[in-house]
Amino acid sequence: MTELMELKGDLIWALILIPPWVLTALNFWNLFAECSGKRKLAPRSFAGLSLGIGAVEYFLLLCAEFDYSGKDYDQAVYTVQVHNLIDSAHALSFWLPFLAGISGLVLLLWCRPEQLSPLVSAGAVAGVLLGNVMQILLAVQLTEQIDFHNFLDWYFYLYHGNLLLLSAMGIRRHIAGQTKLLQERQTVFRRRWLLRLYQFLEKTSHFRLAAFLLVLPLAAVLEVILILCGQGVDGTVQAFTQTADWTFSQQLPPPPLEYKGHYLCTVAAGGHRKLVRPLRLGYRCGAVIVVNRQLAVANAFEELIQEQLPRLHQQVRCFYDTHGYPLSQKITTPFRADLVYLLMKPLEWLFVIILYLFDPAPECRIARQYTAGKSAKNWSEKTYADIRN
Repeated sequence: MTELMELKGDLIWALILIPPWVLTALNFWNLFAECSGKRKLAPRSFAGLSLGIGAVEYFLLLCAEFDYSGKDYDQAVYTVQVHNLIDSAHALSFWLPFLAGISGLVLLLWCRPEQLSPLVSAGAVAGVLLGNVMQILLAVQLTEQIDFHNFLDWYFYLYHGNLLLLSAMGIRRHIAGQTKLLQERQTVFRRRWLLRLYQFLEKTSHFRLAAFLLVLPLAAVLEVILILCGQGVDGTVQAFTQTADWTFSQQLPPPPLEYKGHYLCTVAAGGHRKLVRPLRLGYRCGAVIVVNRQLAVANAFEELIQEQLPRLHQQVRCFYDTHGYPLSQKITTPFRADLVYLLMKPLEWLFVIILYLFDPAPECRIARQYTAGKSAKNWSEKTYADIRN
């Protein structure tokens, strides 16, 4: 019975993991056949399967591999979860060009060149190129969380690679079809520059460089639409940067839900940045936290007391554990966090004085707080200024 269950499990995994590789190989073959004149293997059918199956597996893998929370950077998630890849407030700035790319790709792959008007043809090619820009940015956005030693993580880039393959095949097929159509119609050009453009298209139909000339008009139209929808001129940039946990992310998330830190951690994460001045991200009890100068100084002072006066440290720690966390539960707004930060300032100065009196290297002790561990090493190398810039 156990062997039967294992066999069924292996069969399910095979049905999930093998088709993407088979479809990738078929798309490679069809692109090669498109360029060399060899027989193609149902390119439209396999292209449709690649788009459909790939999109479903991409979403499922995103949820499974990263425990995708579906929350923006300003919402707390559990330690094992990640925030949104794309900021929901600016999501339209990503999805509109991306869907324009998918729509253009469908037109290029499923419609013959003579079926499309010149304006639709130009829009389809330009849409595909804009869509590829979006999906390449998305692929780069993922790299912060990708483990390239994990076989499953490569499936993200397998889908992105297939989108590029299909785009190359669609654009090449369309430009070659258009130049062939002009030849069959024996088109007479009244302007010399039109003749030269046609000759350029004919010569470059094998590598599609001329298609880039069609991007700017469509990009301008989409930008106008996004501005009218309230996305702003930099909506696409904001879609990627107003996030946490990812490559282009410039925002610091609140502490994870499991993390029950003291109120200084709450201040560091929840106070107004211009006042509490976050410095970097740190690592404490399996969670990534925001570290400011006050938190680092307080922890360095506690470490010094623990080394020099262990009995006193036990009493202080007991008092702190009893009263600190309940107090942190009441710091629910940035203004309350700011108030606690200001009230703690005299203590911070006292801690600094004691550190400079009794520690031969006080700044080194302060700087190393919350930097232990592999994950913390990676996070601590990123200063707050690096993330903002």
